Amino acid sequence: MAKVTDLLKRLLVGRALRSGQLHEQLLPKRIALPVFASDALSSVAYAPQEILVILSLAGVSFYHYSPWVAAAVVVVMLTVVASYRQNVHAYPSGGGDYEVATTNLGKNAGLTVASALMVDYVLTVAVSVANGVDYVGATVPFVAEHKPTVAIVIVILLAVVNLRGIRESGAAFAIPTYAFMFVVVGMVAWGGIKLLIIGDEIHAPTADYEIVAEQTNLTSFAAAFLILRAFSSGCAALTGVEAISNGVPAFRKPKSRNAATTLLMMGLVAITMFGGIIALGLVSGVKVAEHPAVDILIDGKPAGQDYYQQPIIAQVADAVFGSGSALFVIIAVVTALILFLAANTAFNGFPVLGSILAQDRYLPRQLHTRGDRLAFSNGIVILALGACLLLWGFQADVSRLLNLYIVGVFVSFTLSQTGMVIHWTRHLKTETDPRVRHQMHRSRVINFFGGIMTGLVLVVVLLTKFLVGAWIVCIAMPILFLMMKAIRRHYDNVATELEIDEDYDPSMLPARNHAIVLVSKVHKPTMRALAYARATRPSTLEAITVGVEGEEARRLQEEWERRGIPVPLKMLDSPYREITQPILDYVKTLRRRSPRDVVTVFIPEYVVGHWWEHLLHNQSALRLKARLLFKPGVMVTSVPWQLHSSDRLQGRPEPLAPGSVRRPWHAVDQVTDRGER
Repeated sequence: MAKVTDLLKRLLVGRALRSGQLHEQLLPKRIALPVFASDALSSVAYAPQEILVILSLAGVSFYHYSPWVAAAVVVVMLTVVASYRQNVHAYPSGGGDYEVATTNLGKNAGLTVASALMVDYVLTVAVSVANGVDYVGATVPFVAEHKPTVAIVIVILLAVVNLRGIRESGAAFAIPTYAFMFVVVGMVAWGGIKLLIIGDEIHAPTADYEIVAEQTNLTSFAAAFLILRAFSSGCAALTGVEAISNGVPAFRKPKSRNAATTLLMMGLVAITMFGGIIALGLVSGVKVAEHPAVDILIDGKPAGQDYYQQPIIAQVADAVFGSGSALFVIIAVVTALILFLAANTAFNGFPVLGSILAQDRYLPRQLHTRGDRLAFSNGIVILALGACLLLWGFQADVSRLLNLYIVGVFVSFTLSQTGMVIHWTRHLKTETDPRVRHQMHRSRVINFFGGIMTGLVLVVVLLTKFLVGAWIVCIAMPILFLMMKAIRRHYDNVATELEIDEDYDPSMLPARNHAIVLVSKVHKPTMRALAYARATRPSTLEAITVGVEGEEARRLQEEWERRGIPVPLKMLDSPYREITQPILDYVKTLRRRSPRDVVTVFIPEYVVGHWWEHLLHNQSALRLKARLLFKPGVMVTSVPWQLHSSDRLQGRPEPLAPGSVRRPWHAVDQVTDRGER
């Protein structure tokens, strides 16, 4: 079984890498861009549409607010990109927002950021994969009928690819990401040329449709609230920006400069695609609605339940290239791919953040260790499990998942920018170089403006999305926060208990060592355990057996005496046929009689080689060891006896190892004879 499991692991994950090969996994900018920016770039597939969907609640007339909403989103995006360029230079260790908030605002602020980011990373995977499944399901009915199952399978595949290492996953995902960037920017450019230079008109397939307003005669306050809600939905385009600041250690040297350059490239490309898609959508007459079956009218009649609402990218591609054209099909395919691959940003950010939190003892230490491929395997697995649970619980419904989205990321944005303002203020107090002070003042202004903007967006998001699902995130974050505090408290308590006091005497030994050998019958494992126990030279040594059946106990006593075993055998009575409790009671009696003494329990065990053999043997030794571990002053020693089935090298030559090559007995005899002569 072990060989089969290892073979399967090697097929899926690949051969193990040495720790010294970690530098080979570092990423150049051309690979880092698709690895860390796929989430932010993919958001242009749904962020522009979300703006129009929310505005459509008041009718098509409210579409004229969309350029202003989009412009506000672009301003926030530029601000966040500029702010995070300061972050990667100031804090290049990979802690990102968590490190910034912890250093400048305190541990509680850092844990708040960490809990927000971890929740958001899980949601990123769930939302991206669910959205991609929607695109595929539009053309493949089987996928549409089994959305949750297909989405979970895709998450598992993404996890397996990431378990192979960050470099391999980046190389695998680079081509689809660059293809998406190329075709979308090309579509925006060609659409602009047709409109501004050639003078052609472009028409979306829904240009002649009408939208029924769900909300009419809105008051000024209600209209402003609707516009703010559209703005908060459009801010989904900012998700993933923080991933680069968390992934600085994965870049090649100079790490900070390469990360800042990649961040700038990502921001410019995302803004170009975001602005271009929403502009072409408005010019071509794209119509989208929250409830298209009833809100969209075709020839004056509701579209009906069979109507499929094409995403905004598909409608713009239809208008620019024509329905059914090769470029239209390519855009549909690469858009679905980029939505799946957007989850890869979280698969690179979450494990790194989990590793840093584990190093700070806020998460289990297992998250800090690297796997066979030098990736943080445990973090990848936990992220995949969390995303699968969300997809199953929400049935891979993008609309329901989006309501939970972006709350966490804007919490981290706001606290991070606030922390950076404090960072620059603190350094300005000691810096005397005028040129450096000028740069610090400029950076502080950028971070201050970023903090104000992201804080306002956070307030808007909470006001507009709280009742429709964001409250779940507002509950999940404090739970995760308290869990991390409890883990840190546990580790601190353990460290305090294990710390050596000033009056501790390392030479202090127990007064005596009472050794007990457990006996079920007289056989080879028992004789080996007795021999080993005698070799340790304990103060007292006795064998213990539990008399469950009188006849069997009598035969054991007779054989013990017949063989003349020089260790006294004590028979413990068990009227209720229980084995474990009488032994525990006897050990407790010895400890009560001599509290300063140590009791060592030797347990003979035989080792089997096949998993099914374990099912055929009593597990009383395992249960007894588990109970004895909680008894103070009691040492437990297992004395194994390997059966033939446990010999993994049976029928094969044993590999050379220290002590495995010895001279044959006849050679030893010859040497001895020569010495005697």
